[in-house]
Amino acid sequence: MEKLSRIGIDTSKQIFQLHGVDDFERVVLRRKLRRKEILGFFGALAPTLVGLEASGGAHYWARELTRLGHTVRLIAPQYVKPYVKRNKNDAADAEAICEALSRPTMRFVAVKSAESQAVLMLAGMRERLVRSRTQLANAIRGYAAEFGLVAAKGRAKIEALLERLQTDETIPALARELFAAHADEYARLKARLEAVDAKLMAWHRSNEPSRRLARIPGVGPVIASLLAMKTPNPHTFRSGRQYAAWIGLTPKDHSTAGKTRHGVITRAGDETLRSLLVVGATAVIWQTRRGKSRHASPWLLALLKRKPPKLAAVALANKIARIAWKLMTTGEAYDPRRASAAMA
Repeated sequence: MEKLSRIGIDTSKQIFQLHGVDDFERVVLRRKLRRKEILGFFGALAPTLVGLEASGGAHYWARELTRLGHTVRLIAPQYVKPYVKRNKNDAADAEAICEALSRPTMRFVAVKSAESQAVLMLAGMRERLVRSRTQLANAIRGYAAEFGLVAAKGRAKIEALLERLQTDETIPALARELFAAHADEYARLKARLEAVDAKLMAWHRSNEPSRRLARIPGVGPVIASLLAMKTPNPHTFRSGRQYAAWIGLTPKDHSTAGKTRHGVITRAGDETLRSLLVVGATAVIWQTRRGKSRHASPWLLALLKRKPPKLAAVALANKIARIAWKLMTTGEAYDPRRASAAMA
């Protein structure tokens, strides 16, 4: 085989498509391999540059191919799509990955270690359990309303509502039996979530960057842990603004002909991290508007005078993300007086 300059791999469950070019950009490799043949093929190949889409299993293959001496780059799927010429198939995708890999300004995804993926699995499990709990609570409230029983807002009111539902004699026996089953499911779900939260808190206490991030107003242990987990290498980002843009907290740009037009936030990146940052910022604004904040930022006070609270919360979340990036890259501790001065 001729010497390869780079190879693009389109991965799937069983069949992988390879597309390779030489130093003169001539196509010298078009091949399909089964999953079990990949390591043997690359083990016999001279070290080369390999590109994959950052999808399921990509980090595993990146680690394995790196062990074999190859240089591996992961590319976000949205950055590969523009290089697909026309029809969508495995060969076209592999060619597009190979082409995107050659671009000098291409952005790459950092390869995660197995330990990092295990920690992210813990965060993903917590997110799934929270969704399940919310779904179950909404179902209980909906069924209870059909029998004329409602409860005040808040998760803490669900258990009291379930007790009322099981003791109310006006409700049919079958319904009370089903509400008892809902109560049992809710209790088991709550116990599982508490166990996951305990593991998350243990990881937070053992992680020094996470402990430093938790000192930022609006960032508690959960948000700090997710920031540290989902950003194993903050130096990948050139600035705090690029980090906030990666989370999806910067406005869309529709500028043309010298006219600047900014729209709503992009909502790119991790939805859970973005929503939690906005929730944390909302809590800070709630305390500030009621005079309960010990270190009220002059920047935030001025912003609240001219913008509605929800818009201010997104702006503050953007600011929190930038502060978090700065602390992660420099190793500094959060200083409220310095942060207030910088915001002002």
